[in-house]
Amino acid sequence: MGTGTGRKIEPGAVDARDAQRALRRINDYLSHTAQSEADVQVRLETGAADEALVLPRPVAEMFASMLAALANGQGVQIMPVDAVLTTQQAADMLNVSRPYLIGLLEADEIPYTLVGRHRRIRFADLHQYLREDDVKRKDAAVELMELDQELGLL
Repeated sequence: MGTGTGRKIEPGAVDARDAQRALRRINDYLSHTAQSEADVQVRLETGAADEALVLPRPVAEMFASMLAALANGQGVQIMPVDAVLTTQQAADMLNVSRPYLIGLLEADEIPYTLVGRHRRIRFADLHQYLREDDVKRKDAAVELMELDQELGLL
């Protein structure tokens, strides 16, 4: 299991206009090349005409997604799927307090392991919790809308 904690670009750290320009260029390139092409060649603006950075297409597509968020003034974070997080890192990702997260862990809402006395959470498990929580929220919203319709409140 990896212990990488990922890389983060805070909102505003990249000029939105620069990100938008790069996004237009990469989207244009991706739309004009076949999906089956395995690699994407990126020409560097160093002046050397034959110098190119070769990227796997999925990486170029991920860059496009990151640039879209940066162009909108949002921050981005890349996290290895096998990353192992501390309780504080996991709480920060969920945007909850650390004591609240520990309550979720102790209620077996999110799997964790103990390393000595310290709890560690796999990023994949945290991501799974988020997906399941989103489904629960959507189901609750649908149920409330149906109840509103039954009561004639809509």
